Amino acid sequence: MVNLEWYRTFKSVYKNGNFSNAAKELFISQPAVSQQIAMLEAHVGYKLFNRKSKGVEPTEYAKLLNNLIIEALDRLENVENGFRDKAFNANKLVSVGISKHLFSCFGNQLISKFDFIDFFYGENDELFSLVDAKKIDFAIVTKQYDTFDTIQKELGKIKQIMIASNDLDITDVKKEIKNDNLIAVENWLNQQKWYNYDARIPHVKLFWLYVFDKKRPTLVSNYIIPSESDLIQALIKNSGLAIVWDVNIKSYIKEKKVQLLWNSPKMPTTKVFLLSRKNEALNNVLEEVIEELRLFLK
Repeated sequence: MVNLEWYRTFKSVYKNGNFSNAAKELFISQPAVSQQIAMLEAHVGYKLFNRKSKGVEPTEYAKLLNNLIIEALDRLENVENGFRDKAFNANKLVSVGISKHLFSCFGNQLISKFDFIDFFYGENDELFSLVDAKKIDFAIVTKQYDTFDTIQKELGKIKQIMIASNDLDITDVKKEIKNDNLIAVENWLNQQKWYNYDARIPHVKLFWLYVFDKKRPTLVSNYIIPSESDLIQALIKNSGLAIVWDVNIKSYIKEKKVQLLWNSPKMPTTKVFLLSRKNEALNNVLEEVIEELRLFLK
């Protein structure tokens, strides 16, 4: 069975003459574009593109294939877009971009409010590009953008805090934290097992920069779990430490599933924004989303 996405990718590569530009247009990686074209070539049994110094050029079979499918593909995409517009007007279908690390709190909050949502995972700049290109309606971001075609409103603030599994005795180290004995605190932290969602540990580096006034922590990440939500669940069931968003962990701390180890006053808060494309049809929904998320952050 052929995959329609193969043809979408073929159309983009054919139009752009370049795998990288097609990847940007489709908001997927370049290896994904290459893989889809290879799978389509295997399916049709012909080579579709020849590589050249800058980009690719279509083969004669690719030109034939483009002539055969372009009209049908354009018609299908028009039907899809028309259906989404109709569904939006009838059922408030919204598309929301969000970091996978913030989905467990903000995403679930929106699910409880709306009947139809398409979620897209991404980081700040990628999500901005999706909104700016009118690919999605909203994005929840932690970075401010200033453009004519988008609307951005602050929802509230979140903060990185340090948590510990319940099996760890943190009595002594909390005393050291209170006494601002950072050398003893750091020595203790370096002896623990650490859970992170990124091998580059950018959030941990920021914590060390603001709290310890050091550019690089000396701790070792024992476990890299690429979703903060899954990371938290793993930490609850096992032993170790992690630095996470307070908004993600507050309910677990309240339920005593994990321990709050350190909410440092030196660690700054981070603003959360709702980014939207300018569209009168979205205005009412925009206000609903803002109200719902602001209430959640209070």
